[in-house]
Amino acid sequence: MEEKLPEEQWYIVTTYSGNENKAKENIERRIVSYNLEDYVKDIVVAEEEVAVIDKETGLQKTKKNKKTGEMEPQFKIKNLFPGYVFVKMIMTDEAWYMVRNTPLVTGIAGSSGGGQKPSPVSYKEMERVLKRIGIVEDSMYSKYHVGDQVKIIHGAFVGMSCTIRSIDKENNTVQVEALFFGRKTLLDIDFKEIIKE
Repeated sequence: MEEKLPEEQWYIVTTYSGNENKAKENIERRIVSYNLEDYVKDIVVAEEEVAVIDKETGLQKTKKNKKTGEMEPQFKIKNLFPGYVFVKMIMTDEAWYMVRNTPLVTGIAGSSGGGQKPSPVSYKEMERVLKRIGIVEDSMYSKYHVGDQVKIIHGAFVGMSCTIRSIDKENNTVQVEALFFGRKTLLDIDFKEIIKE
């Protein structure tokens, strides 16, 4: 009978600020060389695209597109958690050793020392991080049901509390009922824009 692997969980790997993507690449290379593909499932640097704002005018900067000649808005990549890389893994002795001894990795958050393995990030905290950068895992859907109270975390209705009326996993959308100007209103929004209250 095949041995069942323990459940994978998310951990916070620390690195030098500005080296998050290099640390991620180093971990990816070592996963292969240590033959740990079954134990380290995903590596995420939490980045999002943000508008480049002119300090004098307060408006978004633009630049000329070299191909079309048209002016386009400027964006830059912002690291939401400088010095941190999120790793989804099964915390075995081998995986723990490989990650913490990777070049540019300074440690794994939540380790109390003395050979104690680190604590994983709570599911709720990790879900917020992933949804903020646009990542939705299939396992997230199992935690949401019709009738659940949720809060909108992105878009025009940010901060609004709602009740789930339907979930469309195929299209990554949910229909929620919200109180809008004193009336119950149905909204169709992206699944990544809600979080359980």
